[in-house]
Amino acid sequence: MNVLRQILSGERDPKDVRVLVQGITGRYGRFHTELMVKYGTNIVAGVTPGKGGQEVLGIPVYNTVREAVEEKGIDASIVFVPAPFYYSAVHEALETGLTMVVGITERVPVRDTLKLLHEAKEKNANIIGPNTPGMIVPPAFKMGIMPYQPFKEGEIVVFSRSGTLTYEISNYLSKDGLGVYTAIGIGGDPINGTNFIELMEMVKDNPKVSGIVVIGEIGGEAEERVAKYIIETSYPKAVVSYIAGRSAPKEKRMGHAGAIIYGNYGTVESKEAAFKEAGVPVAKLPSEVPKLMRQKLGR
Repeated sequence: MNVLRQILSGERDPKDVRVLVQGITGRYGRFHTELMVKYGTNIVAGVTPGKGGQEVLGIPVYNTVREAVEEKGIDASIVFVPAPFYYSAVHEALETGLTMVVGITERVPVRDTLKLLHEAKEKNANIIGPNTPGMIVPPAFKMGIMPYQPFKEGEIVVFSRSGTLTYEISNYLSKDGLGVYTAIGIGGDPINGTNFIELMEMVKDNPKVSGIVVIGEIGGEAEERVAKYIIETSYPKAVVSYIAGRSAPKEKRMGHAGAIIYGNYGTVESKEAAFKEAGVPVAKLPSEVPKLMRQKLGR
């Protein structure tokens, strides 16, 4: 069974998910493993080729994913490896049967992402990322690098192309009292392992989720596709959006590899127009999101 789908549909308690860290012995892997464990994530093993037999924070390290899976019964993996090794790390996880992989790594070649996307679809698996802050389900599950403080347990799902805006808007939702059921960064690259629509489909029937915030940005057509999906499926949840890059100049990349406007393609205006047609209000400021969400919910 697909682990990400189980979590987002509410079928599985994420605290029971047994997590593997690929690249656990590296500086970033070790640092974020400690923070994830402190938050409550059930990290049971790490993998670094050539470092098998060691321990990190009392967590056993294996040479291969297969060894870790056989010893510890892994459900999901988070990847902290340099971009040149990203493909082989995620490929190994998928080949071993893991259905949920979170790829933190930046600057992954698009060709590698495309190949892994094809492999994941063949195996009914999901890759979150690459170039993602990861995923958090308050109050005690975090597979990512986000700070925990902005996220209070609640009823709103946040799906985002931007890491820092995820934190900011989640903080507003938490302070407003709506709270966050889960927040997932789909990644800032032109190609994402798991897209907005796939994630929205997974939470569609979850009774604990009342609304969804889609945090988009300039570039690409992900938001336009979401708007079309909402119309075609008569999507049952309340949806609110925020689009970053309102004042960005055309044909200049802004931060993320996917955040670039060519001509009239990928503009804030085209995304706002699509959402308007779908009945999705678009906040002009991050602080407006909770108010718009309450209006959509009739509160």
